[in-house]
Amino acid sequence: MTFKTITLEQHENLAVLLLNRPEKLNAFTFLMMEELISALDSIEADDNLKAVIISGSGRAFCAGADLSSGKDTFNPSFDNFAVKEDDFRRDSGGILTLRMYKFLKPIIFACNGPAVGIGASMQLPGDIRIASEDARFGFVFNNRGIVPDACSSWFLPKIVGISKALDLTFSGRIIDSQEALDISLISSIHKPENLIHDAINIAQALVEKSAPISIAITRQMLWRSFGQTDPYDAHVIESKAIDSRGASDDAREGVNSFLEKRPAKFKNLISSDMPDFFPWWDERD
Repeated sequence: MTFKTITLEQHENLAVLLLNRPEKLNAFTFLMMEELISALDSIEADDNLKAVIISGSGRAFCAGADLSSGKDTFNPSFDNFAVKEDDFRRDSGGILTLRMYKFLKPIIFACNGPAVGIGASMQLPGDIRIASEDARFGFVFNNRGIVPDACSSWFLPKIVGISKALDLTFSGRIIDSQEALDISLISSIHKPENLIHDAINIAQALVEKSAPISIAITRQMLWRSFGQTDPYDAHVIESKAIDSRGASDDAREGVNSFLEKRPAKFKNLISSDMPDFFPWWDERD
């Protein structure tokens, strides 16, 4: 698969996606959105790939939207970053993060440098976010006369809390990796030269001992719990999932491997063996 704005490589059972416009500090374009979604689709469909790591080429993760159109970059007349629907124009960053939200495998963001605007907001649907010592984050939308994108008004308060989310978006101030760690925007800081290696180790720790279908269901259970108003809603889904998984070959293998004190070899596949009740939500495009 050939791309113009990203690269996709395989490292054992992991996919490594790099934003790849280093001469433009990996500035976000509509084509980049399309290519990222295409890559995620292919990774999800490949049962040999268990997780994806997303980082940037060069010294930046993503410097935000490509501003080559100048003052009219965000003008709706130019259709630079939007998809038209019947009654509104969909923000391309939101289309990307909604695809990440629906993804069935762990997503690890490894922020290697400045991440501004969409460069910061696209990372919010990541299950784990780590950063190098050189990383910087800025939700600068209000500084540019626009508003947060990529569903970040939904994701960001859930990650850092409402007060800190408002602080970051009102002011648009740039924070370093230490402050990002302090507010739980990221979970760890790494030497720049070790970032991808460490991300690979983190990803392997997530997937090496667990059943892929169990991970896929669990990812959706936890992310979608934010939309539930009562723990009974979670109880219903958990009960259905436990029944389904409990009758699976994976569950038998999981118990037998534990009793026999050996690594489990899970064989159920995301591509063919997802349970009948999945998805349990009304799917949107």
